[in-house]
Formats: sequence, C-alpha cells, structure tokens
Amino acid sequence: MESSSAIDRLSALAQPGRLGVFRLLVRAGPEGIPAGEIAARLGLAPNTLSAQLNILAAAGLITGTRAGRSILYAARPESLSELIVYLMEDCCGGRPEICTPVHEAAARAACCPPEKPKVRRPVRA
Repeated sequence: MESSSAIDRLSALAQPGRLGVFRLLVRAGPEGIPAGEIAARLGLAPNTLSAQLNILAAAGLITGTRAGRSILYAARPESLSELIVYLMEDCCGGRPEICTPVHEAAARAACCPPEKPKVRRPVRA
C-alpha cells in the first residue's frame, strides 16, 4: 500500500459521521444496507450521508451496488485490513509484545469463518 492510500483511508475515517457509517456497514456484512436505512439508523440527513458515502467510497473503504432503484452500500473489510497491515508491518522493531494487542483483537474479530458444508450421514437402523 502506498502512503497516499493510507492517508486517504485514515482521513476518511477521521470524522465521527463517516466512522459511524463505516462501522455500521462492517456490522451489516457483505449484503450491505440501502442509503435510506443508513440515514435512519444513524440519524443523518440524506445530503450529509451522500457526502459521507462519497468520501468513504473514494478512499476505497466501501462499495455501492445498485439493487433495483436503490444502492446497497457495503464495507470493504479487506481495505481496512490492508491499512492495518500497512500501519503495523514495521512497528515491532524486534519486540513482538508491542503487537500482541493487535493480534488478540484480530483473533477476536475472526468471528465469522466460512461455513463448512454439512455432511449428511446415513442413519443406520
């Protein structure tokens, strides 16, 4: 990641409204949420939300997908992961204990592993 991309992403998240939108979209998952619902949940005016969404999208933190007459917005968690890796890749300086809280938080955040296919076993009589 280039430093300019990191700065864009950090700048996009450095405002309470945009940070709230991003966190809501992270919780919503890959299905996304329509703009009207985001505005209602966060109590944002539509024009304010539109500006927030544009900034987050320009930074590569969210995507918008047309679904009929509305647009579903979803977080791009991989872009946040890239940012965190960029910030942390040279931080330890031979002292891994510095990064331990980040590793622990990442392990806690791994709450949604891909589902394993269910195997049906024959019932024996």
